[in-house]
Amino acid sequence: MEEKPQVHVPRVKLGSQGLEVSRLGFGCGGLSGIYNKPLSHEVGCSIIKETFNRGITLFDTSDVYGVDHDNEIMVGKALKQLPRDKIQLATKFGCFMLDGVSIGVKGSPEYVRKCCEASLKRLDVDYIDLYYQHRVDTSVSIEDTMGELKKLVEEGKIKYIGLSEASADTIRRAHAVHPITAVQMEYSLWTREIEDDIIPLCRFLHIFLPYNPSFCLQEAFIFNSWQLLLFYRC
Repeated sequence: MEEKPQVHVPRVKLGSQGLEVSRLGFGCGGLSGIYNKPLSHEVGCSIIKETFNRGITLFDTSDVYGVDHDNEIMVGKALKQLPRDKIQLATKFGCFMLDGVSIGVKGSPEYVRKCCEASLKRLDVDYIDLYYQHRVDTSVSIEDTMGELKKLVEEGKIKYIGLSEASADTIRRAHAVHPITAVQMEYSLWTREIEDDIIPLCRFLHIFLPYNPSFCLQEAFIFNSWQLLLFYRC
């Protein structure tokens, strides 16, 4: 296990349930070829370890990143070389590939549990710190999806719940079932549609996590009240 943090990165709190993360986080998807050629697990793990050594503790992945869930597997290998109790691990469910090309969306309770169990196995961890619905399945009541996520929290398999690309109404309804800790939305100089309703709501709840602030050079940054947390794609 390697633990050599040399740089102090300020910490911020997300939501109301107690999650505290490094203000600077790391989006891991690029290691498996989202914007570039996929890296070997050896190289990817070395980057994740060096990122931790520079003071970053929040690592973000998804079950749809990389061929055959490659990114979660890579991140899981890296975590074996780091102190798990000092890492905030985020992953996502809800998107899947069709014919190797198209993206489908699912949010049924059965699918939520199936995906969570599979991610826990691939990551080889006992729990996921922050578990996102990657995209909202409008054919399933958000209350049903959140109900299953709430059960996973109660079982200790996940600690905090997040949403991605959800409407303000969906966020409110989901939050009524169980507190939401983070909401991921696209937000940049040319993507401003969420400023009227979603940003004020998320600022009030301290749960805003926008992404793509400058095309694909940076993947995401988090607003926590008036503070920024920036994710870099590798």
